[in-house]
Amino acid sequence: MRRSGAAAAVVVLAAAGLLGTAGTAGAATGTAAMSGSATNCSVTWGSKAKSAMNATSARLKNITTSGNACYDRMVFDISGARGKLGYHVGYVDAFHQDGSGERIPVKGGAILEIFVSAPSHDPATGRQTYAAEAGKSLPGVNLSGYRTFKDTKFGASFEGQTQVGLGVRAKLPFRVLQSGDTLIVDVAHTW
Repeated sequence: MRRSGAAAAVVVLAAAGLLGTAGTAGAATGTAAMSGSATNCSVTWGSKAKSAMNATSARLKNITTSGNACYDRMVFDISGARGKLGYHVGYVDAFHQDGSGERIPVKGGAILEIFVSAPSHDPATGRQTYAAEAGKSLPGVNLSGYRTFKDTKFGASFEGQTQVGLGVRAKLPFRVLQSGDTLIVDVAHTW
């Protein structure tokens, strides 16, 4: 009787080990990356405002989004920017257009206001380099299927900076990164 109980325990432990290894192998190949398991997505980013006070003469060209197992991502393409990019990103109670102060409704449980120190037009000619309209959703951005992102609104391009409102599910941790001439805002799916 003891031997069969011990044998059963060995089989259970071996099976658990195989399942644990399969999860690790899947993560290495990327197949498990979209599982969204909160246990694999610990973040230490926090939800307080983040800023960098640098400026660029380069213009905003595009804004795109993507999803990840642990966070949703918004990318600001500022082609031709050199050095550090300036930004201010933080949660607000209501989204107000920079310059006019007009309130712009943004759907979601919380609103992340993003300022990027790059205009969405050429200051010399006034020609738009990123064709967005104040108070409207960001052009070409479809948030269907996102876990955290719920809405986007273009605020303004005023005095050398571009303003965007990002509606998110709740006030969640976020980080701001720079990769070359792109500014990246990641918002975690969970705490």
